[in-house]
Amino acid sequence: MTPRPTPRLDALSIVTADMAASLDFYRRLGVPVAADAGSAPHVEAVLPSGLRILWDTEDVIRSFDPDWQKPQGGDRLGLAFLCDSAAEVDATYDALVAAGHTGHLKPWDAVWGQRYAVVLDPDGCGVSLFAANDA
Repeated sequence: MTPRPTPRLDALSIVTADMAASLDFYRRLGVPVAADAGSAPHVEAVLPSGLRILWDTEDVIRSFDPDWQKPQGGDRLGLAFLCDSAAEVDATYDALVAAGHTGHLKPWDAVWGQRYAVVLDPDGCGVSLFAANDA
């Protein structure tokens, strides 16, 4: 029997009210962000380890999750796990929900070309599951 692929941590996601200010802060910590990225609604940077940091404006998040609200007294960071296929996104989401975890956004085919889903961790933090949409 072939072992089932495992989702793997691929990116950290930051939701920001002020993209330029957030990028400036992380540049100061050595994150390689393009100088002209401050007005973009979505920005990505690859760390030397290969781990990516993603930034999205609050408006981008609300474009696919209209009920999203700014966290009150909490962080604005999310974890995103890369799956090997769209089917693995669905299977992983279903397995986590079946194990008693709360599904936040059921798997869907996102306009940016990925199969995407969000499950809440035990502390209520959104954890994204995604893969290239091979459907």
